[in-house]
Amino acid sequence: MKSEVLKICSLITVITLASALAGKAQERFVFTPQWKAQSQFAGYYVAQENGFYKEAGIDVDIVHPTSTQQVMSRIRNNECQATTMSLCQALEVIDKGVPLVNILQTSMNCAIVIVSAHNVNPLTQKGARVGIWSSGNGQLAECMSKKDGLNYQWIIAANTVNLFVAGAVDAIVAMNYNEYYQLMQAGKQLSETNVYRFCDHGYNIQGEGIYMTYDYYVKHKDQARRFAEASRRGWEWAAAHPEETIRIVSKYVKANRSGTNSEIQTLMLKEVLQLQIDRESGKREFRLRPDMVKRASQLMVEGEMIKREISYAQRGHQPCQPDVGRGGASDDGHHGPCGDGFEHGNPNCGA
Repeated sequence: MKSEVLKICSLITVITLASALAGKAQERFVFTPQWKAQSQFAGYYVAQENGFYKEAGIDVDIVHPTSTQQVMSRIRNNECQATTMSLCQALEVIDKGVPLVNILQTSMNCAIVIVSAHNVNPLTQKGARVGIWSSGNGQLAECMSKKDGLNYQWIIAANTVNLFVAGAVDAIVAMNYNEYYQLMQAGKQLSETNVYRFCDHGYNIQGEGIYMTYDYYVKHKDQARRFAEASRRGWEWAAAHPEETIRIVSKYVKANRSGTNSEIQTLMLKEVLQLQIDRESGKREFRLRPDMVKRASQLMVEGEMIKREISYAQRGHQPCQPDVGRGGASDDGHHGPCGDGFEHGNPNCGA
């Protein structure tokens, strides 16, 4: 009789465990990369196609925004749980009262460049008409224009390359992995003279990371950790298997009808993977650097992009757990959420 009871109990335990795992595997998570389908987001496609997200117990749905839609509108409307954006974008959003958490930093460097249409140094073009993205991400360029006294006239457009080719602007803000190569394919002259690389002139601020709202993060910390770890795994696999990765990217490009070609996507993947390597350590660190947060915050205050400096906060005994986000201070002296600090829940951060 005892034997039968034990068998029944064991069976119940197995069924309960199986049910729990099945429920966990069905956690729906909508992820919105900040732009159309391309190699810029290769690691996430790899994580999806290779089953890394499913192994982490998350049913991820990758949904791209339209060319004119800012990803934060999807976050605010609860249309997605996480998105990608640059550090400067995140600081601006936080300054406007939306607490964010960085759960994974994928870029260790700045990819922004300014390309002159007149084969001259962009720094000599004071008051020039400069094309900039309508979808955001131009905060650092605007700060640089003010700091260096260039007073550019910003021409906002969904496709700045078309403006450049048509001769409608004097220069454009571009990404070294995207518009830069589009201009090259269009036969435009690109050289050290007419291409200003932010990373080489004191503006090497980290680019993309994965962000979610603080409210969502505090309720789903374990899910956020699992999503971040699976995403990192996807990027590491992409770095080790670039050719297979391009085939995976092509599937998403085709499904989303992105206007591009395999040569551009191959060059883009190479540049994006290079941006993930920290210039100082020579490694892929996948972490948000405190000094980068401080530098970006200072630049944006000086450029009047944000009202106050936003700091990087971290508990010594609990690395990478958020200390700030909503306002106020705790008994131990730490700010409560939404104070003057930057939220991060990145499992790769160090002290």
